[in-house]
Amino acid sequence: MTASIESIREDFAFLDDWEDRYRYVIELGQDLPPYPEEARDDAHKVPGCASQVWLVSEHAGGNDPVLTFHGDSDAHIVRGLVAILLALYSGRRASEITGIDAEETLRSLGLDSHLTPQRSNGLRSMVKRIRAEAEASRGV
Repeated sequence: MTASIESIREDFAFLDDWEDRYRYVIELGQDLPPYPEEARDDAHKVPGCASQVWLVSEHAGGNDPVLTFHGDSDAHIVRGLVAILLALYSGRRASEITGIDAEETLRSLGLDSHLTPQRSNGLRSMVKRIRAEAEASRGV
């Protein structure tokens, strides 16, 4: 069971030290469910990430489907960042996903000031991919 974005926010508020937060992000990544091996391919790879990152989505329901995302990375910290994005986006309707401000959420967690420019760019690439999936699922 992966953490909810609300529980992640609460845990971040409780952790004062960035080193503790860093370890927590890595733990979040360790708790991700296994990623399907057959989706570990170029079609599901997220371009623009320094580490390898894969995302796959499942759509359920008509014109405004609920999207469930699964993701993985070959880097521990990035895997944790994937877990945070999945907590933020997965299980929501496509219309809701396109309205979520991921950068504000990451700022509220203090991640924006503690990530390298490469990791920040990778996060933006993941968000762009998730939003594109949501838009495509609605025929936008």
